[in-house]
Order: sequence, then structure tokens, then C-alpha cells
Amino acid sequence: MFVFRQLFDTASSTYTYLLADAGEALLIDPVFEHAPRDAALLRELGFGLVATLDTHVHADHVTGAWRLKQATGSRILVGADTGAHGADRLLAHGDEVRFGSRRLAVRATPGHTSGCLSFVLDDDSLAFTGDALLIRGCGRTDFQQGSARRLFESVQRQLLSLPPHCLLYPAHDYRGLTVTSVAEERRYNPRLGGEASVEDFEGYMGQLGLPHPRQMAVAVPANLRCGEPEDPSALPEPPGWAPLRLSFGGLWEIEPAVLAERLANAPLQLVDVREPHEFDDVLGHVPGARLLPLAELAARSGELDRGTPLVAICRSGTRSSQAITLLQKQGFEKVANLAGGMLRWRAEGLPVEGGGD
Repeated sequence: MFVFRQLFDTASSTYTYLLADAGEALLIDPVFEHAPRDAALLRELGFGLVATLDTHVHADHVTGAWRLKQATGSRILVGADTGAHGADRLLAHGDEVRFGSRRLAVRATPGHTSGCLSFVLDDDSLAFTGDALLIRGCGRTDFQQGSARRLFESVQRQLLSLPPHCLLYPAHDYRGLTVTSVAEERRYNPRLGGEASVEDFEGYMGQLGLPHPRQMAVAVPANLRCGEPEDPSALPEPPGWAPLRLSFGGLWEIEPAVLAERLANAPLQLVDVREPHEFDDVLGHVPGARLLPLAELAARSGELDRGTPLVAICRSGTRSSQAITLLQKQGFEKVANLAGGMLRWRAEGLPVEGGGD
């Protein structure tokens, strides 16, 4: 089954796209800071990341390609004309990228930069246009070997020539728009649609007068390394007090078996946020857990030690995730949610106090 997700980075207004089929996934235009988020989503959906693809050498953010390769073993795919090094495969016009039973066709769409690529799904239902074609706009053409004439030709020949129903997904949008179509852009794009000529387009682009992106001096050199930091050892480390896993929702979780092992070797605060009648009900509770119902947590958080790692527990992991969010807002840093709550704890046969069969 084909799966498609559109993800977003608010800092740079960048869209990252996940495509998957038969357990194999691709990520288009991943963002460095969101690599843990993307890896968590892949894990939760049960997909193996085959490769990351960048539509061009970005000037406003650093790609997550290298970081995702370290985390998942995925391959890095970039355009052959980008000048980037460190990639596993250099893509050119006419190439294909396969995942599961599906494939993306590679189309060269230079003009925003010299190495821009767009990717078209095998049935022409979706296309990923990078900065070559935005929703009712397009990428600038005044740096990184950009050319308004080349961009006009790229868009007309490679993108607006696709079937009218083909949905177009850009690398950015700054107004909250998420998708457009070939038919819409042919008719309504003020720069490239309608009866616009290449002369019209060159005149328009020559008068934009935009400042350079704030992150350009950092992003371009980093992206020419496919996102590899100059000092990889300077990357932020995950919490060191236990082997934790980041959920797609952005919360650190601890597996029941890991928690059981840690209880014997390190001081932890176990906070059960269920109601009193549940604490000794059929599921019982983790030995050593303290009952502190979620409704009372905000008012009583001062009773907890901010320096000692804390694991929140509930029946299924839902209320305890709320508890983690609340505690983080109050300045607690070493906090994690018990994945699956008491249901999983009991299912894995771990020790309990109270409870029943």
C-alpha cells in the first residue's frame, strides 16, 4: 500500500515528504533538526528508509540526509550537477528511484539553482517540485548559478507539461498552502502561467530584490557536504540517564523492559498519574511507584525532585504523555513516558504490586 505524508519545518517553512510502499520509504528534502522526528515516524509506521533525496542545495536550512543515514543506514541521493560530495548516488535527468513496487522519475529542473531536480511518481499523480515551482510562485534565480531563462524552460517543459490532474508539492510555502496542481499553476501562476513569456518572466525575476536567506552562509557549505557537520561530535546527545526513544509526537519514551532493568541499577522517580481506584485495581502498579493523579500534578509538582529522572505511568501511556508535557513546561528535564503504560508492563510479565490475574 502506498503511503504519503507531508511534514513541515516552521523555522524555514520547508516541507519534507515521506513516500512508502511495501515497507520501503523515501524522504524528500529532510531537515537536519527534524531527523529524530522523521526517524521516529518511520519506526512507528514500520518502514525502512531506503534513501533521502534533496531537490537542490538548499540555502535556508541544512539537509537531514547525513543525520538520517547515521540513524537508519539510508542512502543519500542528490543531483549530479549540485557539486555536493558525500552522496551515495548522483542523480541525473531520466534516472529512476525505486521503493517497494513504486518509483520516482527524476527530472532536471535547473534555474533556481544549477542542480535542481524534481521527482514525479510513476503514475503522474504526484510531483515534488523543490523550489523550481512553488504554489503561485517559484524559487528565486539570483544566486547559486540561477537563471530565470533556464527556470522558465524547466517549469514549462518538465512540470507544467505533466497531466492537468497531477498534484504538485513544493519544497516551501510561506503562507500555509500545502499543495497545488498542474491545471491550477498553468492558469493562475502569476509568473509562469497563462500567457507569460520568457521575457515577461525574466523581467519579473530581475526586479524581486530579495535579501539573501539568513542561513545561507551556514546552509550552503553544509549541504554541499550532504548535511555532515564539520564536527559530528558536537551533535546534541539524547538523554543519558536511560536508553530512551523519541516518539513522533516529540516525547521521550522508555520501554517496559528497559525500565525494569533501570530500577535495579539507578535511582528513578516513578509517578503513576491514574486515579486512586486504578492504582490497586486489576492492573496493579509498578513497585515503588508513587500515586499522583494527573488532575493534581500541576499543583503538586513541587513535591517531586527535579534532579532525579522521572518516569510517568498510566494505563496505556496516554495520560502519562500529558503528564510529561506538563512537567516539561514546569522545567523538568529528565522525564520520560512509560511506553504502553501498565497494559504493556503487565503484558510483558513484569512485576507488579496489587492487581489481579
